Order: sequence, then structure tokens, then C-alpha cells
Amino acid sequence: MVSVMFFIISGLMIGAAFGFVLQRGRFCVNSAFREVLFQDYTMIRAYLLAVAVTMIGANLIEDLGWLGNSGELYRQAFVPYANVIGGFIFGMGIVLAGGCGSGILYRVGEGNLAYVLAVCGFFFGIVITKFGILRPVYDWMVAPERAVFIGADEDVVPTLYNVLGVNKWVVIAVVAAPIFYFVLKGKPFKKAKKGLSWSAAGLLVGVVAVAAFWASDYFSGRARGLSFTGPVREFFLGVFFGNSWFGGDVPAKEAMSLFGITFSWSSLYVLAVPIGAYLSGKILNEVKLKVPPADELLKVFLGGAIMGIGAQIGGGCNIGHSLTGVSTLAVSSWVANAFIILGNWTMVYFLLIRPMRDMDLAV
Repeated sequence: MVSVMFFIISGLMIGAAFGFVLQRGRFCVNSAFREVLFQDYTMIRAYLLAVAVTMIGANLIEDLGWLGNSGELYRQAFVPYANVIGGFIFGMGIVLAGGCGSGILYRVGEGNLAYVLAVCGFFFGIVITKFGILRPVYDWMVAPERAVFIGADEDVVPTLYNVLGVNKWVVIAVVAAPIFYFVLKGKPFKKAKKGLSWSAAGLLVGVVAVAAFWASDYFSGRARGLSFTGPVREFFLGVFFGNSWFGGDVPAKEAMSLFGITFSWSSLYVLAVPIGAYLSGKILNEVKLKVPPADELLKVFLGGAIMGIGAQIGGGCNIGHSLTGVSTLAVSSWVANAFIILGNWTMVYFLLIRPMRDMDLAV
């Protein structure tokens, strides 16, 4: 029972801490990518700082041997079709939904009904892709023969450093140095009028992400870190069917049963993210029940569904790929993240930029 309690408490603590920081810093990867097109670099600086902190911290605990169960960070296999197409679809979906995978979850804690529907849409998209009508497409894209491996036995997951044939820390230094230069140009020590400054938010997101790598290794046997595609699916499957791995084999090291429900460690922090956001929002007096118009609710549900389809095909979301995966230097996540950004920019152009240009021409 003690081990069960630690399993539960650790997942809830990571999720609540993450939700608290996200809400307090208004941290959203969708906003970070989108606002670049409008020459606002505040949130992209926060995002890049979080990436640099996670990259250094996660690889450091790996090399120090602090991942005692798995021994190494989980790095996702490179499946080009899936990473490219899924990433692009996901990038378009987050614009329609008004938030990324983590963004819609923390905003649930602020009381906005639209984001409850966005999360439901996200799960819907994941399930119809993993188990439903889109499963044939998904199975074809992620088939083992389409994965790319390297090494003498062709069984090594491609990373930036093993593809280039250089020391991992050389790549980290080359990536982190310009990030820190860019961050310093944004006046990171300036205090926020309310909540966290963008720099504090980025730093703390990185710290929580590193803690999640250690905790996921310790409590579930795999240094999976933070992600939301698989964990959201696991959370709802646990709620609906009593088993986070409904329709599949239960990974022994990642399973925990309580009151007849078999759930994953990662599904617990999904539950706690809105709770942490709610606590932060209450302190800042930013929690208020909001019921948007029906057309807005329909749009965010559709956006969430598109997000879910893209995330399931692509193997991850903005946190799973754009933060956690990118920090492990896995090629799959760098490619997926690039196409998440392209999908985001494409949808922003058609949804926001082109209509504004057409209005200017009409005037």
C-alpha cells in the first residue's frame, strides 16, 4: 500500500506543479509558435529556455546514472511519414483549439468550458486513430518497417549526436548557447506585473520536466518524462474501462492497481494539471466559469480532435515532442517539432493573417 501511495502522490505532485507553473506563467507552446509571426518573441523565449533547461538537466541525470530503473532517457523511434504528417496535423489543430496539449489542460482549471470540450476532442481524435476508423491509416504509417534505425545492427534510435557522430554534450552546447543568447536579449530578469515572468515560467517548466524524467523512471520503470498524448488516452481509458491499457498489453513496470482500476503513473499527472492550474488561478483571482458561444465550442472540439489525430499519428504532442523529446535529442522529435511549427504557421495564416490582409485590401 505504501508503494501505491507513493506512486499516486508522485504523479499528482508532478502534474499539479506543472499545472501551477503553466497557469502562473501563461505558458503555452501554441502561443510561442504563433506569436513569432506577429513579431512577439516573449513566449518563444520562455519555450526555448524550458527546452535548454530540460535538455541539460535530463541528459545530466542520465549520464550521472540517476535513472536507476531504465538507465537511460526514453527516445522515440524515427518514423518519417508519421512524424512529418502527424506533426503537421497536430500543429494545425492547436490553432483551432486555442491551445496546445498542455495549454488546453491547464485552462480547464480556470473554468473555461471550451477547453473541457477541447480535451474531450483531443481524446476523441486519439481514440479514433488508435482504435477506430483511422486505425488502418495509423497502422500503415507507424508500421515497424517504416521506422529508421542506425548502428551496426540497425537497432539504434537516431539522435542528433549519433547521426553526426559527435559527443552528446557538443550538440547540447551548440544548441543551448544560441538559446541562452536569445533569452538574455529578452531582458529575462524583469519582473512580471502579475504571476510569473516569462523567464521564470520557462525555467520552472524545465525544472518540472527534468523532475518528471526522474519520477517516471523511478515509479514506472521508463524515463518517459512529460507528455500528454499517451497519458491523456491512458487517463480516460482508466476512467471508462478501469484499465489505462484497454485493448493492449499492460506493461508490468508501469501498472498500478487500486480499487480494481489499473492505471499508469502518467495518467495521474494528467488529472492533476487542472488542479494545479486551479490553485494558481484562485490565488491570482483568474478562475471564472465561462461558457462560450456554441460555434466557439464546436470549433475548439474540432481543433482538439485534429490535435488528437495528429498527436497519435506523430507519436506525441507539443510537450511529448517539442519539449521532452527535443530535449533527448531524438531525431523523431526534432522532425516532428519542425512540422508542428509549420502546421501551426499554416493554420495561423489561413485563420488570422490572410483574413486581416483581405480586410486591409477591402478598405
